[in-house]
Amino acid sequence: MPRRRIRVTGTAEAPLRAALRALRTELDVPESFPPDVLEEAARAPRLPAHDATDIPLFTIDPPTSRDLDQAMHLSRRPGGFRVRYAIADVAAFVAPGGALDAEAHRRVTTLYFPDEKVPLHPAELSEGAASLLPDQTRPAVLWTLDLDADGRTETADVRRALVRSRAKLDYAHVQKQIDDGTAEEPLALLKDIGLLREGLEVERGGISLNVPEQEIVEKDGMYELGYRAPLPADGWNAQISLLTGMAAADLMLVHGTGVLRTLPAAPDGAVGRLRRTATALHIDWPHHVSYAQLIRSLDPHRPHHAAFLQECTTLLRGAGYTVFRDGALPEVTSHAAVAAPYAHCTAPLRRLADRYASEICLAAIAEQPPPDWVLAALGELPKEMADGTRRQGTVERECVDIVEAALLKDRIGEVFEGCVVDVQEREPTVGTVQLESPAVFARLVGGPAPLPLGERLRVRLTQADPGAAKVRFAPA
Repeated sequence: MPRRRIRVTGTAEAPLRAALRALRTELDVPESFPPDVLEEAARAPRLPAHDATDIPLFTIDPPTSRDLDQAMHLSRRPGGFRVRYAIADVAAFVAPGGALDAEAHRRVTTLYFPDEKVPLHPAELSEGAASLLPDQTRPAVLWTLDLDADGRTETADVRRALVRSRAKLDYAHVQKQIDDGTAEEPLALLKDIGLLREGLEVERGGISLNVPEQEIVEKDGMYELGYRAPLPADGWNAQISLLTGMAAADLMLVHGTGVLRTLPAAPDGAVGRLRRTATALHIDWPHHVSYAQLIRSLDPHRPHHAAFLQECTTLLRGAGYTVFRDGALPEVTSHAAVAAPYAHCTAPLRRLADRYASEICLAAIAEQPPPDWVLAALGELPKEMADGTRRQGTVERECVDIVEAALLKDRIGEVFEGCVVDVQEREPTVGTVQLESPAVFARLVGGPAPLPLGERLRVRLTQADPGAAKVRFAPA
């Protein structure tokens, strides 16, 4: 599922980068790994007996990525398709209860800042020995998913295997090869299967957010904001991951033990605020049009639509992890955005829970109970993941504040057009304004009268300090 992505370019000593370094210090983000953790990360992995290095897998990631969690191979079979999806086998490197394991439980997730990332595992592991880099033999958790002609899952199998990726591809390269017809069948099928899965998503009422990447560029002491719209290939690739996560969830539910990623339906208040954000950004959202229909009508290449898609990620904040065991299934098993049961299992280099999900699925296929170390950790895993996700959310919100402050730091006193999208119930003179341009979402402190919720308002910028990470407006 998407997160809000922001990237910054510019000199290392620019004020924005200095503010981001200060934020990491303030949040006590652990940037270095203890020596005993690095020592364990350098140890040789446990290698599986099954050899699947003959499968010509490939990865699809941003050009600079080296922490490659997934590699795939797509093929036709009688009556449908076969998806083989290899996931980095982090458990082959991490000894339960060891220093590396303890550090992963402390960090929980990789944290993404606009200028750098703070990894879950040491780079020697996440960007080296465990990463599915091309022309390297690696231990993996290999899924084989057989689909029918409509893209529906017919059978699912998962096992440990040695794999070897043949190529590291990026989204632009993939899109170009598919568009100009030069892609070989295993890559060309990404579009065919991706479109089928997107159609099934619409059928079941699911929603995929094609969230653009925000980029802020420093030039001559000034900052400019832009967006990189995702390509169709981004969405097709995401559908393969979703397909695997749904297969994992189904396997867990059948066998009675698992860890699901669950999300209740968004509360009316959250949807109402999003409607006011749409009004602020001049996006027409008739009341008879559902949220899912609106999302599918948006063009992420248009700045206002891109900004709105960024804000749509707020509806995912109620997601959590639900653990069950011994056949006692939980009351809630579905993820509202996926519109089906779903499990995080495809990013173990970047997310703690995925390592456990893979082990549960491997045990289920083998008709065996999960390992004791997995069962022992399940009880605390939802809280650990909630704490880690909350920390990730704090990083995201603070980074957005810093970026917006940097963007507006030289415009204090200027008047902007906006819309009041939120008002505090106990303090109706305090709320949130969404600007039309630039698409900034910030705190609004009014005068003696209540702020006009849902109405357009001219506002004056009163504060924009990247160091303080705050932007403030007042009614003009």
